[in-house]
Parts: sequence; structure tokens; C-alpha cells
Amino acid sequence: MFAMFQLSFMVQAFIAALITGAVLSYLGVHVVGRGIVFVDLALGQISSLGVAFAAFIGTGLTSIPLIFTLAGALLMSFINIRDKRLKQEAIIGILYAFASALTVLLISKTPHGDSDIQEVLFGNILSVSWGQISTVGIVFGVIVLLQLVFFNKFFGLTKSFENGENHLIGIFNIWNFLFYISIGLAIVFAVKINGVIPVFSFLIIPAVSAIMLTQNNFAVSVFSLIIRVLACFFGLNFSFHYDFPAGSSIVAILGVIFIFASVYKMLSSAFTRKARAI
Repeated sequence: MFAMFQLSFMVQAFIAALITGAVLSYLGVHVVGRGIVFVDLALGQISSLGVAFAAFIGTGLTSIPLIFTLAGALLMSFINIRDKRLKQEAIIGILYAFASALTVLLISKTPHGDSDIQEVLFGNILSVSWGQISTVGIVFGVIVLLQLVFFNKFFGLTKSFENGENHLIGIFNIWNFLFYISIGLAIVFAVKINGVIPVFSFLIIPAVSAIMLTQNNFAVSVFSLIIRVLACFFGLNFSFHYDFPAGSSIVAILGVIFIFASVYKMLSSAFTRKARAI
């Protein structure tokens, strides 16, 4: 089971997956609580659009995706729907579809279009370098520090979304802005390593699975992190032993964990209803 750690590239992949996954799984608790699940896909796709645009013009492979993603995060922080007929997810979904279409259009004009699209979707975590890991570690460390220092502010804002009080936030809220910037920075660096689909899975599946297991906010964050670590380990093991793509393997393991959490939730709810009936 631990044979994969004899290979340096597997060790690097595991460390990269742990760093990105730990922060994304925590941010995912806020994303799910706010009901903005599409925000990750949208920002991830905007980042990919930046990569595609940089490849198309032949320059700015690091700076352009960062600018695109932070601009998208800034735009989303100003979205405040007051019309009850509309949901924030609908607007974010439109941005995702638009960014996806533009990405495919640009990639179709590159020499290796099909393989480029595959890498954008699922990344290539097995080729991550120590330099990339160091950069990601620094960026994600800053995000973690920001989230820890202002923990109550961010969770208080998420709570207002859960209680349907987001209309009281106003057009611009500094904590909402910092939250979107945190997600934007996390996604732009995580997508370069993992790809859009794994990053979306890292954000959403651990958080949703953890919510099914407990109602305590702190416990949700802890369980979300544990689920992410297990998915990294067993997903990379599955990829290593059976020669499957690493990103897809990790997502598949996350899906299995979600199924187990769903079954646990259904059984516990059934037992609770039965106990109350008695």
C-alpha cells in the first residue's frame, strides 16, 4: 500500500494533493454553506480560459490565468441577487458556460487541442515539481493564515447566507470580497496542478460528505479534511497499482466516500425517525 512512496514523483503528487486538498476542502464548507457550488467550476474554468488565452498568444502562462481568475472572483463578489425569481447559482452557471465555450474555442486553435482540453479538465498531478509545490505552499499558507485570523468573520458571513440574510450584506462587503479572492487564488494555483474537475471535487465532495456525517461546524471542517486525505492516499494508490489517471482516480475515490456518507445519512435518519415513533 505504501510502495508508491518509493517513487519521488508519487511523493510529490501526494504532497501537492494534500496541500491543495486541505485548503480547498475547508473553503468548500463555506461554498456549500453559501449555496454557491458553481463558483468553483466557474472560477476554475475562468482560470483555464486564462491558460488557453496565454497559450493562444504565446505569453503570460502564469500571470494571465491569475489576472483572469482574480477578475472573475472580484466580479462574483459583487453579485447580489435581489429578484426572488433568480438565484446566484444561475448567474454563476452562466459565467461558467461562457468561460467554457471560450476556452474550447481557444484550445481548438492550439496544436494539441484534444490533449490540452484533457489536461485542463483533469490536470497532470504526477508531473508536479518541487518548485510548484513550494509556490503552492506559500500561497495556500497565506490563505490559511487569513482564514484563521478572521475565522469568525468568514463563518459569520456564511451563516448569514445559510439563514437567507445575504440580502443584508450590501453591494460590497470586505469579508465577502476577501472570501472570493481567497477562493480565486486557491483555484488558480490548484487548477494548474489538478485540473478543473478534481478541484471542483476537492471543494464540494468532502464538505458535502462531512455535512452528512455531523452538524457541528468545527467537526465538519475536520471531517472534510480527513476525507480529503483519505481520497488523496487511496486515489493515488489506485492510480499507481492499476495504471489509471491520477486525477480521475482521486475523484472516483471521493465519489465512493460520498456514497458511503449518503448511506450513513439515510440509515441514521431512518433510525432517528423510528426512535421518535417509539
